[in-house]
Amino acid sequence: MSESRHILSLSGGKDSAALALYMRDRVPNMEYIFNDTGKELPETYEYLDRIGDYLGRPVTRLNADKGFDHWYQLYGGMIPSNHRRWCTKMLKLKPFEAYVGNDTVVNYVGIRADEDRQGYISTKPNITPAYPFIEDGLVYADIVRILHQSGVGMPPYTRWGRTRSGCFFCFYQQKIEWVRLLETYPDLFDEAAQYEKEYMPTGNLFTWSNGEKLEDLRKPERIAQIKADALARSSRSGPKDNMSLADVFRAQREPVTDDGCVVCTV
Repeated sequence: MSESRHILSLSGGKDSAALALYMRDRVPNMEYIFNDTGKELPETYEYLDRIGDYLGRPVTRLNADKGFDHWYQLYGGMIPSNHRRWCTKMLKLKPFEAYVGNDTVVNYVGIRADEDRQGYISTKPNITPAYPFIEDGLVYADIVRILHQSGVGMPPYTRWGRTRSGCFFCFYQQKIEWVRLLETYPDLFDEAAQYEKEYMPTGNLFTWSNGEKLEDLRKPERIAQIKADALARSSRSGPKDNMSLADVFRAQREPVTDDGCVVCTV
């Protein structure tokens, strides 16, 4: 029987980055991969390069045979949502399973001991997930410590208020994050808004942000309300002066039904 492959999937987020650093000297011949959707933030690629430099190992970028726009058309102009996560399935999970093939694999997943989620993980019998942070009892503060002690630091996009990795138009992002995207990358915001149009073959129209079109969200009065709501949430949560920007926005989180897909956000 051949020896198992050990694969750690990087998402561009803090947890998977910290896990890669944590496991660097613990597992020989670890493979590091990143599923590139072609719809990532510029900072994500910068962060992956930084992680790769620290690891001293290349990060293999897996590209789906067909990009987001191909599947968007195939799914009838259906924008992904919590209940229709075809983006994760077709752009993340399927390319990973193709890369693995029929090999026996241990797949390292960056879920922390202080989290209660599973995410979207392959159920193929030859792929066994491993959760080192849960096994070793590591929590959010440990992840921050690992990142800072290594010099890799938190993901660069946290500087302007984004709390998650993944595509720039990820439907899981908060409304305040849409506002920050508009202010930081108006071209990417405009690109996301272009998908919110009637799909002529079916007449369907889908939106990214809980039924609110981005063209409405970008109106000055709406932006002011979203910022005021975020500030109110921050005040109720009582953020301290020494909190990082990522922590401040974590305190401002809007209620959501799911924290996203493991392969996209950790």
